[in-house]
Amino acid sequence: MTVDEILSTAKDKMRKTCDVYQKEMISLRAGRANPQMLDKITVDYYGSQTPINQVAGISSPEARLLVINPWEAKMIPAIEKAIQKSDLGINPSNDGKIIRLVFPPTNEERRKELTKVARKSAEEAKVAVRSIRRDSVEQFRKLKKNSEITEDDQRKAEEDIQKITDKAIKDVDEICAAKEKEIMEV
Repeated sequence: MTVDEILSTAKDKMRKTCDVYQKEMISLRAGRANPQMLDKITVDYYGSQTPINQVAGISSPEARLLVINPWEAKMIPAIEKAIQKSDLGINPSNDGKIIRLVFPPTNEERRKELTKVARKSAEEAKVAVRSIRRDSVEQFRKLKKNSEITEDDQRKAEEDIQKITDKAIKDVDEICAAKEKEIMEV
C-alpha cells in the first residue's frame, strides 16, 4: 500500500465515523419530533424485520408531533407495539388510520442528561478517529522500516494524517455543539 492509499483509506474511515455519529445524534431525542428518530425501530412485516419508514409514511406536521401513516391498516398494531418496545419512551395513539406520537417538552434535568449522552458519544467518535490515525501511522512506520519510503516522506505523511484527524475531530465537535444547542433550546 502506498502513502496516498493509506491517507485516502484513513480519510474515508474518518468520514464514515463522523457520519455514524451524526446519525446517532439525529436519533437522540431533543424534545423536537424528527422522523429519523424512528429509523432504528423495526416492525414485523410478513415475517421479516423492516424499518418503520419502509412500511409507512412519516411526517412531522408540528415541532412536537410525528404522524405515522401505515400503507396497510393492519400494520397499525405492529407499529404501535414496536414503538412501545423501543427506547423512545413515547406512547403512541391511533385513530384507526394513522398513529400519532406526541413528544412532551423536556425538563431541564433531562436536557442536561441528554447533553451528557451527546458528549459521551462525541468522545467515542473521537477515540475511533484517533484509532484510525494510529493505525495509519503504524502503516507509515512499516513502509519506512521496509525502506519503501524515506524518513522525510514518513514525517510528511504523519503530518498529513494529523491534519485529516484534526478536521474529523473538528467535525465531530461541530455536530456535538449543534446537538447540544438543539437540546438546550426550550
